[in-house]
Amino acid sequence: MRLAVNLVHQGAGELARAAERLGYAAVLAPEGYRSDAASVLGLAAGVTEHVALISGAMQIPGRPPAMAALTAATLDSLSNGRFRLGLGVSNPDVSVGWYGVPFARPLERTREYVAIVRRALDGEPVVHRGPYFEVGGAAPLHVLTDREPRRIPVLLAAVGPRNLRLAGEIADGWLGVFTSPEAVMEGVAEIRKGRGAVGMDGFEVLPSLPTAIARTVEEAADLLRGQYVYLMGIGDPDKNFYCEMARAMGYSTAVSAFLARLEAGDRAGAGAALPLAFIDRTALIGPVDRIADRMRAYADAGVTTLGVMVSAAATDLRGRLSLVEAAALAFERSGIPTD
Repeated sequence: MRLAVNLVHQGAGELARAAERLGYAAVLAPEGYRSDAASVLGLAAGVTEHVALISGAMQIPGRPPAMAALTAATLDSLSNGRFRLGLGVSNPDVSVGWYGVPFARPLERTREYVAIVRRALDGEPVVHRGPYFEVGGAAPLHVLTDREPRRIPVLLAAVGPRNLRLAGEIADGWLGVFTSPEAVMEGVAEIRKGRGAVGMDGFEVLPSLPTAIARTVEEAADLLRGQYVYLMGIGDPDKNFYCEMARAMGYSTAVSAFLARLEAGDRAGAGAALPLAFIDRTALIGPVDRIADRMRAYADAGVTTLGVMVSAAATDLRGRLSLVEAAALAFERSGIPTD
């Protein structure tokens, strides 16, 4: 197993340089309400030399497949072949509310989208007429970016069993979030079904976990509650992926209490309603040695690269840089082999 770090746009260059200096394998740029992935990764490409760059994840409804392919090719060229294309279907509220794109049949839409992107990245003109996307015609989709010919790996953000099987079938890796070692093992089992006879060799299993270092588990968890409130409070609570994940893990009562306080406008109370056990199962929290133990659990579960989400903790750039260093120390103490 190796380490990656999730960047934020403020201080992204400093964070990327620190990660490379400390031996991280990759940096990821998420995409959401605060920043897009491509801009952050373009900056990271210019200030680093070796670390891999992963969009974690570009939102499928936010870009036509042609623009996703062009962006991927450009970032790959700028970074001398270090880019990995992470894609995610987002959620119903963001897909419709932000981008005006219907969310119906997201798995079929993803399959068609990835197929177009891959063909475009092969460098040949693409004409496609499908149920969800149409490209080409008088001006075929033709990506002419100057870069070394290679297959850019595609990673899919996935949650449910069917989406995980799809990732195994059409992608080169899985981007997970807010997941426990037990859930990783279940996810890998579904991915294997999609992989079939191909097997898991070379397939990336990359969950990103909120991370906070503190003297006690309780203190560290409190630094993350705001991030949990933010993600679990997006859109319709009946369709929110993170609320669904918490319910599936056995925290339905806590989710109901969380949502009631959130609806009342009490965001601090909503965060306090989330059980410590739920945060602990889905994050890296506590002292360095405890986090080293947790890293071993994820490695044993089948993780190939573990994402350290420094963006989740309530801190500033200096604090995030300290998190990058502390997580690297924990990884060193874990004794996990990197090959």
